[in-house]
Amino acid sequence: MHLDTEHRKPERAYREFNLDRPGNIIFVGHHLSTGTQVRCLIRTITLAGALLEVSPNLEMPSHFFLEILGIHDEIGSTVVKREGEWVTISFNMLLNPEFLHHVLRLSFES
Repeated sequence: MHLDTEHRKPERAYREFNLDRPGNIIFVGHHLSTGTQVRCLIRTITLAGALLEVSPNLEMPSHFFLEILGIHDEIGSTVVKREGEWVTISFNMLLNPEFLHHVLRLSFES
């Protein structure tokens, strides 16, 4: 009998950048409505996700849009882990490297 011993490949690591920029968590409602918004602080960001600081009393939805203040794009996001006020998220799609460069450049200029 042959046993398949293939192991899961490790997740790819992406370079992490300090951002410390305010953002909005936009709740997704019925029929993808986006009425409720809550402020957050985006501490770090990668092409694949971010670390957010939020109120420890905030009930986080599993899926939401993240808006980085000063940039008029909403990024589909999913909660990976929550520890008090720290929320680790993954983006539903990898960010375009040029978009990430633009975000970082705006933060540097501020």
